[in-house]
Amino acid sequence: MSNQSRLSAIIAVEAYLPPPISFDPGEEPGEIFGSNVFSLAAMQKRLPKNVYRSVLGTIEHSLPLDPDVADAVASAMKDWALEKGATHYAHVFYPLTGLTAEKHDSFLDPVGDGSAFASFSGKTLVQGEPDASSFPHGGLRNTFEARGYTGWDVMSPAYVLENPNGNTLCIPTVFISMTGEALDHKTPVLRSQQAMSAQAKRVLTLFGHEDPENVVAYCGPEQEYFLIDSHFFLARPDLINAGRTLFGARPPKGQEFDDHYFGAIPERVLAFMMDTERELFKLGIPAKTRHNEVAPGQFEVAPMFERANEASDHQQLTMTTFKAVAKKHGMECLFHEKPFDGVNGSGKHVNFSLGNSQLGSLLVPGDNPHDNAQFLVFCGAVIRAVDLYGGLLRASVASASNDHRLGANEAPPAIISIFLGDQLADVFDQIAKGGATHSKEKGTLRIGVDTLPNLTQDPGDRNRTSPFAFTGNRFEFRAPGSNQTVAGPMVVLNTIMAEALDHCATALETALAAGTDFNEAVQSLLTEIISNHGKVIFHGNGYSEQWPVEAEQRGLKNLRTTVDALPELITPEALELFATYEVFNDREMHSRYEVGLEQYVLSVTVEANLTLEIGSTTILPSAIRYQTELAANVAALRAAGVEADTGDLQTVSVPLAALRAGLKALGAAIAHEHDDDPLEAATFIRDTVLVAMADVRAAADTLEGVVADDLWALPTYQEMLYIL
Repeated sequence: MSNQSRLSAIIAVEAYLPPPISFDPGEEPGEIFGSNVFSLAAMQKRLPKNVYRSVLGTIEHSLPLDPDVADAVASAMKDWALEKGATHYAHVFYPLTGLTAEKHDSFLDPVGDGSAFASFSGKTLVQGEPDASSFPHGGLRNTFEARGYTGWDVMSPAYVLENPNGNTLCIPTVFISMTGEALDHKTPVLRSQQAMSAQAKRVLTLFGHEDPENVVAYCGPEQEYFLIDSHFFLARPDLINAGRTLFGARPPKGQEFDDHYFGAIPERVLAFMMDTERELFKLGIPAKTRHNEVAPGQFEVAPMFERANEASDHQQLTMTTFKAVAKKHGMECLFHEKPFDGVNGSGKHVNFSLGNSQLGSLLVPGDNPHDNAQFLVFCGAVIRAVDLYGGLLRASVASASNDHRLGANEAPPAIISIFLGDQLADVFDQIAKGGATHSKEKGTLRIGVDTLPNLTQDPGDRNRTSPFAFTGNRFEFRAPGSNQTVAGPMVVLNTIMAEALDHCATALETALAAGTDFNEAVQSLLTEIISNHGKVIFHGNGYSEQWPVEAEQRGLKNLRTTVDALPELITPEALELFATYEVFNDREMHSRYEVGLEQYVLSVTVEANLTLEIGSTTILPSAIRYQTELAANVAALRAAGVEADTGDLQTVSVPLAALRAGLKALGAAIAHEHDDDPLEAATFIRDTVLVAMADVRAAADTLEGVVADDLWALPTYQEMLYIL
């Protein structure tokens, strides 16, 4: 790689021409929304009434799927897909890689006369058999065992994915082993949803709701991402292979002015956003909000709430769509949590709520929260759950990439706490003291401009430093990383809520059986929760130096790294929790633990090898060339009898020596043979390899600031972040 390629990239970006418009500008969004989804509306038109009612019962009321309807659904789904131009079908599943997997099969079957006909049976719809030997499994199977099964998830609709060379019918599925153990992220979402619903219905029954509908978890994940021009991306081996820059001096102008945040969206980016949203709309993904984020080159999209299972599938599809559309616009979409050092990283804030079509959201307090006992019980369950199982929530978002973000003053700290807001905190404070008698009311903001309307003032502010914050009708879990599936956090949230709601229902049932008045029983339960678990509530600055000290005094865990967090998955308490609610057995929990450690070691090892390669073959030669030029100038001046200033030479020689030493130490660290114990291997990676990488980067980034620009080969931050 030479400086010429870097200059060529800059020229190419400046010469960029937008792709031609691929759709009618007058097209109404409502015309295309869900057009490529085998939705309930599509089913109702094509299925016999009894078959449609059976499928609807499974989707809307979680009734067992009648196996006799599979053939009718498969036939209708096939005809619909063929009309959409599909030539193949694929069972889409979500293995423990965190990515999406799919196996494509043609609809066409040959017949004896040399022709072919399209076929798709109920058996094929319901079950597939992809090779499972090469997916992460954490010891759930032997490497020579290849059999794995995919199973149709009726709750998540099938869709047609378009491609210029042919369309594909995609069927969301679970992915399990021969023994029925989960090899994926979808299966535990469905299990945990079922467990949470059973306990939530017990609570609702106690509040007088006869035969309540199943309660579902709702999820609204906000997605942050970066965009850079493809020419810069292809000139950075670290971005290609690791998704983040392993080298790069901070630019003269970063995000200090906050001028990018909610600024006017660049024309090229807006074209990408509109193109992306159109594709999402066709797939029934309710993208709602788009805007510039804090860092230059960073943006955000937010969908509306959906059932957690469907939201999780849609999140995976959203990331795939973003990457594909970005390439069409000559850009690369980066989902790494920290692709650029020194500017804000990217998260995926998971907005979480519970409810059903009968009662709406169960986390809506109403006008006076102290009068809404049902809301307070569900909110109290959240407080108990997060306090008891904060370590599991932290483990659910643990990854090598998210470690760069959590704990920095741009994201929630690694300490899991809850922010309730002034109004709700005041109500629970009154409960702890013997009973709530009033609540803070909403006010009206006086703006002081006669022509503007009055604005409603919320009774509490937001706290962006809180990892788990109540925002009026939901809780926002701010710790998940941009590149992560939301399935992991949702499994933990559902399961710990199942335990907390089980506790609440049992306490109320026991009190009522003993003759206690219902209101007194609720008061007693809420008092017990806030007294025992109120320590998890924190309204202060999570970025402050004092908070970790105070959190330790409160007994809250500070799991700063993935290596610290993952052991939370296999504590006796965690194993008992997931086994009790039949979400994971012990083998499945240990598999998640081992896969997490394995992914951590592999991710950092790839980055370490890249650091060694780029440092040795790109940065070191550039620095040596510049040092040689300076030394030649000094020698020439001395030969001419002129006193030479060697200061510039020293400016290069010192960090160059540090770079050489750092590369040598990093090479030795990479060559170190790891112990068989995965935790010890991950600990060595964290404590030795990452430290050696940081030393190499520090020396290289210093050299970037002193080496002649025409000798520096890698595109710089000020180019990648600002030239788009």
